[in-house]
Amino acid sequence: MSVPPLFISQSSPALLDETLSAVARRYRVPADAVRFPPVAGASPATALAIVIEQAREVVVRHEAPDAALKQLFVDALARLIREAMRAESGDPVFQAMVLRHQTSAVREYASLSAHAERDRRAVHAAVNSFAHPARQHRMPAGRQRDALAWLHAAASVEAWSEFDERLRRVSDEPGLSSEFAFVRHVAELLDSPALARLRRLDALASDERVRRYELLRDRHGPRPGSAAAVAHGVASKQRGAAVEALATQALEVLARRLNEADGAFASYCVVNSMRVPSSIPASHERAKTEWDAVLLRQPKSHDEPAAWDVCLLVEAKASVDAATTDFPRLLRGLDLLAHAGKDVVYSFQTQQGTLRLRGASLGALRTDEAALARTVLYCCDAPAEVTPRLLSAAGRMQLLSAEASLEFAGALAQKQHADVGKLEPVWHQLLESPKWSALLNQYSTLGRVRELMVHTDDFQSAVSNEARPSASKGECE
Repeated sequence: MSVPPLFISQSSPALLDETLSAVARRYRVPADAVRFPPVAGASPATALAIVIEQAREVVVRHEAPDAALKQLFVDALARLIREAMRAESGDPVFQAMVLRHQTSAVREYASLSAHAERDRRAVHAAVNSFAHPARQHRMPAGRQRDALAWLHAAASVEAWSEFDERLRRVSDEPGLSSEFAFVRHVAELLDSPALARLRRLDALASDERVRRYELLRDRHGPRPGSAAAVAHGVASKQRGAAVEALATQALEVLARRLNEADGAFASYCVVNSMRVPSSIPASHERAKTEWDAVLLRQPKSHDEPAAWDVCLLVEAKASVDAATTDFPRLLRGLDLLAHAGKDVVYSFQTQQGTLRLRGASLGALRTDEAALARTVLYCCDAPAEVTPRLLSAAGRMQLLSAEASLEFAGALAQKQHADVGKLEPVWHQLLESPKWSALLNQYSTLGRVRELMVHTDDFQSAVSNEARPSASKGECE
């Protein structure tokens, strides 16, 4: 199925369509992947993906899934939970979640930990306001200066119980200070909710269940904010930049071919990091507002240089799953662009400078399957899986995070009888709750995303087909 060309001459769209059609889709999900009932040998995640898709198809027909399908779902979910709860090969994130669900001390610890960094900054700021080493050096030697150094050192090592004890000793020391400001600072710290939370966090850290919770978190990977996590983030960003560079190279070759085919009527160019202006009248919340690489077209005119039109939007992803996670933002981003006024010209900031884009071009963008196939590509350099994962990571975690799933897992952890019938509420949430609609539609979404996804090698191969040397590099002027 095709859509009418948007602001492009009759020859160039054909070349663009032919190129996009020629790109191999190695990430595509097999069309019959969920057409057969789950077999005994299927993994729990695969069985769930199949059952969920079959349930979606029944719901689309305005029918009610039968009891047999429900039983397949709860049995597969029970297997998924049992698999995740295995001591050695299970899922440490889920096991930590179950422990938090079961234990009030762990819940309190997790809640306090979520705000601990903010509390640490608040206490350090309060201490530095009156006990910073620079302030100490300006004071005469004596008991007060020693007390400030003592307090600052305790805060620096973040031994909060010891720090609180030192504060109280300083506060109770008769004649230590005649300065009202010093006394006030110490009193404010003693009453500080941030310090109280940090002390409670220290006390909970010695709890055996909390220590197990921390061990499970450590098994999952580096902690947020740690040096290892920062290094991982830098590496991921570098890989994403490398994928974007490869995708941009392919787009530039495509721009040269389009310039050769349509040079008498229009110019084509490629820009990176195209940022959506706030002047477009629609909500920017949770929408993609920066596009990695964009192929643009500018009609040739004898008048003033015309504004540019959008031809192809390309997003670079370092992993296959990242595209599925990104897809809702991409759809909202397209909807945002489509709210542009058709008679308005908008200024977009890019790495190549400021460019003027026609609102009519943006307003013509659509999110239906056929339109997406002609206007959006996800580029990735990750190898395609031998067997595609049919249940998304986000969908799997949503199933595991359900209250009924956590209760079932808690019974398993305590070596109690775990009745699979207790998982039926998850089935009803899947079919009835708007919060679960993304999971109910997750397989069809997966199929849509994978259709838009190409490997950088395949993209470069398709656009280079029959490409000829040209003086034009597809640069925006």
